[in-house]
Amino acid sequence: MRRLARPKPLIVMLSVIVLIVLSAVGQYLRLFERAWFNLNTLWQPMNAQSIGLDRYQVVLEGQVIEGLDDDVSALTFDPVRKSLFTVTNKNAELIELSLDGKILRRVALIGFGDPEAVEFISADTYVVTDERQQRLIKIHLEQGATFLDAADAEQMTLGVHMSGNKGFEGLAYDSVGKRLFVAKERDPMLIYEVHGFPHFNPEKSYAVHVINNPRRDAGMFVRDLSSLQYDERSGHLLALSDESRLILELDVDGRPLSTLSLNKGRQGLQKTVPQAEGIAMDDDGTMYLVSEPNLFYVFKKPPQN
Repeated sequence: MRRLARPKPLIVMLSVIVLIVLSAVGQYLRLFERAWFNLNTLWQPMNAQSIGLDRYQVVLEGQVIEGLDDDVSALTFDPVRKSLFTVTNKNAELIELSLDGKILRRVALIGFGDPEAVEFISADTYVVTDERQQRLIKIHLEQGATFLDAADAEQMTLGVHMSGNKGFEGLAYDSVGKRLFVAKERDPMLIYEVHGFPHFNPEKSYAVHVINNPRRDAGMFVRDLSSLQYDERSGHLLALSDESRLILELDVDGRPLSTLSLNKGRQGLQKTVPQAEGIAMDDDGTMYLVSEPNLFYVFKKPPQN
């Protein structure tokens, strides 16, 4: 009777190494958490309060923003002007865009360092981040202004986890709760809630309170944070990850509810979004996205029957 051949030690060792490497890669890319979330959504009914990102479809894909060669970073919707704003960080500018991705206005940014995000606060008022110095800079945009100087603006520095070039990449604002959400890209990946900035009432003392939520941040199965969007209607936060090519919806307790994939073949995309840097949502729930160096996207949710 012939004995079964024993596996050679080298083959066993290589198999173990491959399993260890695959496990490490899966953990690094947060693939296990993402797969578990996708599995759960198959048998659980969708949360009635969810925005339902998975139902969105692209209606304008990869349109080049004509006249813009620099890298766009971040995006915000201005409900007063009914337009969008982005910033560039090589030749620092604040740029106003129409809802179909056309340049309406360009404003030079002086002394803003490395601007990476912009967020609408109220009429003519925005906050811009300086990634490297971790500054939050409040700006007031006059109708005919051609430049803005940071030296003339209200600003503050958080000064947390200051190392390398992985600083503040995203902003979102809750106008009811007067909270400014600030996203740190990674190493570590964090979302801070800043209360008291910008300062609105000069008659009251200036007091800034910063809160973080480690449990929420640990539950985000993405590799980095590129942009944020706060949805006033649901109170949910949208987090954009360039490396994971994903937009993640978080409820008021920080739990993931739905996702929108930026990969080819998903959400109607003909090509993968190359380097997503900013998202914004308008009053009707239409979502806008910019990707470096100068691509523009629009996503809409089909009406339910």
